[in-house]
Amino acid sequence: MSLLSVVLLSALVLMAAYWTYGPVLSRLLQLDPKAETPAVRLRDDVDYVPIEPKFLLTQHFSAIAAAGPIVGPILAGAMFGWAPALLWILIGSVLIGGVHDMTSLVASIRHQARSIADVVREHMTPRSYLLFLAFIWLALVYIVVAFTDITAASFVGALQLENGDTVTGAGIATSSLLYLALPIVMGLVLRYTRMPLSLATVIFLPLVAVSIWAGQYAPLDLEKLLGVDVAVAQRVWCVVLLIYCFIASVIPMWLLLQPRGHLGGFFLFFALGGGALGLIFGGKPVAYPAFIGWESLQGQPLFPLLFVTIACGACSGFHSMIASGTTSKQLRRETDARLVGYGTMLMEGMVAVVSLACVMMLSADHELITGPGNPKPNLLYAQGIGSFLAVLGIPASFGVSFGLMAFTTFVYDTLDVCTRLGRYILQELTGWNGRLGRLVCTAATAAVPLIFLMRQPIQGGKVTPTWRVFWDLFGASNQLLAALTLIGVTVWLWQTRRARWVWLVTGLPAVLMYTMSTWALGRIIYLTYAKTGIGLDLVAWVAVVLLALAALMLVEAVLVVLGSAGPPARRGAPALASA
Repeated sequence: MSLLSVVLLSALVLMAAYWTYGPVLSRLLQLDPKAETPAVRLRDDVDYVPIEPKFLLTQHFSAIAAAGPIVGPILAGAMFGWAPALLWILIGSVLIGGVHDMTSLVASIRHQARSIADVVREHMTPRSYLLFLAFIWLALVYIVVAFTDITAASFVGALQLENGDTVTGAGIATSSLLYLALPIVMGLVLRYTRMPLSLATVIFLPLVAVSIWAGQYAPLDLEKLLGVDVAVAQRVWCVVLLIYCFIASVIPMWLLLQPRGHLGGFFLFFALGGGALGLIFGGKPVAYPAFIGWESLQGQPLFPLLFVTIACGACSGFHSMIASGTTSKQLRRETDARLVGYGTMLMEGMVAVVSLACVMMLSADHELITGPGNPKPNLLYAQGIGSFLAVLGIPASFGVSFGLMAFTTFVYDTLDVCTRLGRYILQELTGWNGRLGRLVCTAATAAVPLIFLMRQPIQGGKVTPTWRVFWDLFGASNQLLAALTLIGVTVWLWQTRRARWVWLVTGLPAVLMYTMSTWALGRIIYLTYAKTGIGLDLVAWVAVVLLALAALMLVEAVLVVLGSAGPPARRGAPALASA
C-alpha cells in the first residue's frame, strides 16, 4: 500500500463530509445569509470588522492549527499503529471536532459575538460561568507549558540527515527570530503606508524563505554563548519564549499577531501542499504497522489515550476559544460559518493525516521511533516534510529546516493567543482592568508555566522531556474543554429548540469527549498515587482540580436541563426555526 492512496482516500472522505454533513449542520442551525452578524451590526473597525471569508479562513486556520495536529498524530501513530490514529482523525474531525467548532462559532454570533463562556453564563448559571473560566485558564496554562518546551527543544542540538547534512537547532532559532521580526516590519508598513496587503504579502513572504535559508549560516547557539549543556540551553529558550508570550500579548494586535497570522497561514498551506506533492510524486510505501495492539509496547492503553493524545486534528476545545473570541467578531455572514468553522477543522484533519504519514513511511525499528528519547515529533515531522519536498528537488537541509520552522511557526500563534486569552480570563475573574491589570494578569499567565518548565521531570528513573510529561494532561484537559463546550452548546440548543437532533449532533459527542477525557485524567491521578502517592506532584493535583471543576460543571448542566420545562427559552438569543 502506498502513502498516496491512504492520504488521497482521507482527503476524499474529508471533502465528502464538507459537501454532505456540512450543509446538514447549516440547515439544522438555520444559518441565514441575510441575518445581520455582530461584525456588521457592531462594526468599529477595531474588534468588530466583517471580512471576506477567504481571508478569515486563513486567519482562523492559522490560529487553530498549531503543533497539536503534528505532535498528537505522530505520538499516537507510533504508539498504537497508524490505522486507529487515522480512523480517529477522520471520524473525530467530521462528526465531533467540526461540529464543536461550527456550533461554538454560531453560538457566539447568536450572542453578540461573546465568548462561549458567556453563552454558558446566559443559558446555565453564573456559577457555571466561573467554573468554566477557571477550567479554561488552567487548560491554557498547560497548553503553554507543553508547546513552549517542545518549541525550545527545536532550538538546541542538531539533526543528522541521511545524506550527511546537518540541520542545527541553533540555526532554526535564528530563522525563528528573523521570522518574528518580519511581521513587525510588515505591520508597521501596513499601518503607516498605503501599501496594499497583497503587495506586502508578495514582498514579505519570500523574505520568510530567506530567513529559513540564512538561519543555518548564522546559528544562535546558546550552548556555546553561555557555556552550558543542551538541557540548560533549552530551559533558557523556555524563558525567552515566555518573555515573547508576555510581550506579544500586550502589544497591539496589528503590530505582530495579525501580520504574523497572515504569513503563518501561508506557512500552513505550503507545508500541506508541499507534503501532498511529495506524496503524489514520491511513490513512498507504507512501512509502519497498521495496528500494534490495544496497548503500546510501553504498556499504554489505546482507550482512552488515543482520544487525548490526538487532540487537535480530531477535536480541540481550544478552537472554541478562537471561534468565540476573535473569529465571531469578523464573520461577515452567518453562512460563512460552514467554511470558516467546519471547513477549517477538516483542513486541520488533513494536516494531521500528513503528519501521520511521516510515521507511516518509517519502519517500526527506525531510529526516529526507537532511538533514545524518541519519537521526537518536531524532528520526525521535519524529517518527513524534508523527505516529501526532496522529491520536488528541494535540498534536504532546506526541506528539514522548513519543516522545523513550520512547526515552530504554528506554535507561536498558539502561545501568544493562549497568553492573551489567559489574561482576559484573569481580568474577568478579578475585575482588575486598566494598564496595570493588563500587565499583571499577563505576567501571571506567563509566569505560572515557568514553574513547571524549570522542573526536570523524572519518570521510571529516567529524565523525561517536560512536554512529554504534560502532553497527556494537556490532551485530556483540552478534550475536556471541548466536552464542556459541547455541553454548553447542547444546553443552549435544547433551550432554544427542544429538537431531538440536538442530543445526537452535539450531545453524543459531548458524552464521548467527557468520558474519554475524565478517564484519562483519572488514570493520571491513579498512576501517580499507585507509584508514590500524589504528595506534591503538581501534575496529579492539577488533574484533580480539573476533574472536580468538570464534575461540578456537569452537575450544573444536568440541573439546568432537568429544570428547563416548557417552551424554548429566548433569553437574549433568537430561537432557531424548527427543523
